[in-house]
Amino acid sequence: MLASSITKYHFRIRTRTGAIVENLAIFGKSEDEAGCKLRQMYKDCEILDCQLVQSSVLGRGSHLNYEDVVDLIISA
Repeated sequence: MLASSITKYHFRIRTRTGAIVENLAIFGKSEDEAGCKLRQMYKDCEILDCQLVQSSVLGRGSHLNYEDVVDLIISA
């Protein structure tokens, strides 16, 4: 079941080896949940920045681009 909007967070992190990774998109109900998902993938990382990205799901018959479809698939 999809809500009327998808909450996506973009993270900028420093990995445990010191590499900077930018623009990591993680879906979550809250920033804390998205951060937990991120830490499962990147253990011992340092979160440098987090930005909330709000995108609405378009209604039937509306135009969806490739990125919208991929976002919907990933969030399911």
